[in-house]
Amino acid sequence: MNNKRVSVLGLGSMGFTIAQLYLDQGYEVTVWNRTPGKADALVAKGAVLARGAGEALRASRVAVMCVYDYRGADAILALDGVAAAMDGRLLIQLTTGSPQDARDAEVWAHRHGAAYLEGAIQAAPDQMGRPDTPLLVSGEKHVFDEAEPWLKVLAGGIVYLGEKASAAAAMDLATLSTIYGTMLGFVHGARIAEHEGFDVAEYGRIVAGIMPTFAGFLQHEGSVIQSGDFSISQSPMRISVEATQRILQAAQASGINTEFPAFAAGLFQRADAAGLGGEELAALIKLLRA
Repeated sequence: MNNKRVSVLGLGSMGFTIAQLYLDQGYEVTVWNRTPGKADALVAKGAVLARGAGEALRASRVAVMCVYDYRGADAILALDGVAAAMDGRLLIQLTTGSPQDARDAEVWAHRHGAAYLEGAIQAAPDQMGRPDTPLLVSGEKHVFDEAEPWLKVLAGGIVYLGEKASAAAAMDLATLSTIYGTMLGFVHGARIAEHEGFDVAEYGRIVAGIMPTFAGFLQHEGSVIQSGDFSISQSPMRISVEATQRILQAAQASGINTEFPAFAAGLFQRADAAGLGGEELAALIKLLRA
């Protein structure tokens, strides 16, 4: 393959950034977007604007697609001339979707003669292109090996998850679960800080300082779950049963919203009732398995 040529389909905030990164690295970049005006700044820097999605695909052996969702991606792939232009191409799909979306997209790509990789970006647009930018990727290994130079332009922290096309999307859901669970707790904590008259920005700084230690703890708990040995090693479940109940009681006494602590406390109380209080905190997964 020409290792300095790429087509980028979709020029939202992330797609625009992707195209810009390739331009910055000296690639010949062809771009396409449903709203052509979004390409003006890229064209001014040397990108070529294709008149259609099919034309964009024909311009390069490697195409990177990043649009809002798979409904939008599927609509683009259904446009006239797109299927015919796929033969011999390598499609790197960076649109966020479900594992089934990824499986269906791979089948579609193979049916039309294209190689396929699924990717899940774990960063904001302004965090792309860094040595530590995380990017989850899955698909056939030989395809990943071939595409790796293009991927490295976008992210230094590439994690290859194996040959199942659905793997990147599934892991994306898993990491998002952590992010949104953390965000719910963070916002509830911000409400506590507000109610008590604390500087919420300072609260944010304190949480940021805690996060590296917390990340290490989560890594340990992941190893506990994988091992199947839930003997107490870091944090007994019973401590969290009591802590979440305390958070709930404080919210009730303060008159602030109780939805998050009520959910958390209820889950931990059920775990305790199931006899898990004397095991490692990660034993909570036994309740979720049930």
